[in-house]
Amino acid sequence: MADRAAGAIRADPGVDRDWWRGAVIYQIYPRSFQDTDGDGIGDLSGIIQRLDHVARLGADAIWISPFFRSPMLDFGYDVSDYRDVDPMFGSIRDFDALVERAHALNLKVLIDLVLSHTSASHPWFAESRISRDNGRADWYVWADPKPDGSPPNNWLSIFGGSAWEWDGARMQYYMHNFLAAQPDLNFHCPAVQDALLDVARFWLDKGVDGFRLDTVNFYVHDKALRDNPPLAADARNENTAPAVNPYNFQDHLYDKTRPENLDFLRRLRAVMEEYPAITSVGEVGESQRGMETQRDYTAGDDLLHMAYDFDFLGTVFPSGSRIREVLERFDRIVTDGWASWAFSNHDVVRYPTRFDLSVPARKLYAGLLMCMKGTICLYQGEELGLTEAYIRYEDLQDPYGKRFWPKFKGRDGCRTPMPWTTGVNGGFSDVRPWLPVAVEHRDMAVSLQDRDPGSTLNFYRAFLAFRRRHPSLAKGALDVRRADDAVLAMIRDGAGERLFCAFNLTDAAQRVSLPDGRWTILTDAPFVHATEGNDIILPPWQAAFAAAGQ
Repeated sequence: MADRAAGAIRADPGVDRDWWRGAVIYQIYPRSFQDTDGDGIGDLSGIIQRLDHVARLGADAIWISPFFRSPMLDFGYDVSDYRDVDPMFGSIRDFDALVERAHALNLKVLIDLVLSHTSASHPWFAESRISRDNGRADWYVWADPKPDGSPPNNWLSIFGGSAWEWDGARMQYYMHNFLAAQPDLNFHCPAVQDALLDVARFWLDKGVDGFRLDTVNFYVHDKALRDNPPLAADARNENTAPAVNPYNFQDHLYDKTRPENLDFLRRLRAVMEEYPAITSVGEVGESQRGMETQRDYTAGDDLLHMAYDFDFLGTVFPSGSRIREVLERFDRIVTDGWASWAFSNHDVVRYPTRFDLSVPARKLYAGLLMCMKGTICLYQGEELGLTEAYIRYEDLQDPYGKRFWPKFKGRDGCRTPMPWTTGVNGGFSDVRPWLPVAVEHRDMAVSLQDRDPGSTLNFYRAFLAFRRRHPSLAKGALDVRRADDAVLAMIRDGAGERLFCAFNLTDAAQRVSLPDGRWTILTDAPFVHATEGNDIILPPWQAAFAAAGQ
């Protein structure tokens, strides 16, 4: 693949380099998708076995959370070898087979690249910590203590405590934004950037179609190691860390989101441009300036393709007015970029629990999400309507949850195994899984929902099919016409059609007037409604769609 010229690829009319705009990406957390080797942990062969489920759902791509070699202290987000598959997930040959099977099902494959830090077990760090003058001495962020022996500055780790860990071999501190076993790479070192770009090339040569970039704004730190200023209490939110975490007490001006990061992102995009139809989606962990960072990281055509922050992944309820505010703020601020929206992922409480939604409300909000302008990410089990699982402290695996229990219970509750059947382990494994299958999730199993026409799973299938039939929902312009606590109504306009979409966000019937002009009510969406003249009567938690000029 290395001999493919970017210019030739761009000129090839058979390559759709914009496939990702408006695509639906299905996130797979491999530990919890399907176990095939009987160790209670999901694996790559399990993903292959269950890819038909994703294809039938109607997704365009899969995003696979980390499967690289790792001590698994942060469950794969602590990488010890970027170029190999951890044996618990299988082998590099299994990955090749996964890509082949996905592409045969017309599914693109995105993998989760964790570039901001490695595991302390990575050979790079083992060499770096030996001395201050070895070949990789400056590959990580090292700093001398203050005269009193305390850390170099006040930076905090998201996982609790100081972002600095003392190393007796070098007699210096090293920086870690997460666990002490996850030392941060030094992006001010050109050799580090070169090595990480080679990692990207390795997986692109393996046939991946893009990357989800973990903590993309954490790559570069302030060279001068300046203290972060305090953040006023009324400016704090829970977008990046739970309220119980003192990480929220600082304005993170210097430990992340540094302007030099753009230079590396341009280098990464240049590598991706050597390959056909590659995309990138960056995770922005920035509580105060998330949308501005999205703007900066996606401007033009030489940075990221798209990015997301935590506007709909946080704790603020997505009322009609809240959704309007976020969507319109995005269009106002991120004028040159593309959005990526999600309600759930592997880091947050599942949205039916987070927003306390009934089954009809879950379907309504799922339809609303899939009508937003942008690329949509769905998290495994979301299509089943899964709620957050309760995990006893004795079963807890997440170090984040162990640190802040019980006010914050960690991320295990959204990471429990997929329930494929009603069996004791949900068809996920023949042995006890690494996390227990919630009893209530077995009643939401794929095997049950598959044969129930009114199930949440069949709703997702039907609505994704509806979305494909109406391309304005993927790439069209968005104009919000009404937004309050009861109703959200908007027009999507593009790809040769103009679509009016109205959503009832309550458990009472609502009346919505069609816009001026000639409209035809569509009957192929999996919602119900009635009409009276020019008005649509929406039953509780229902939606309606109308096409202009028909």
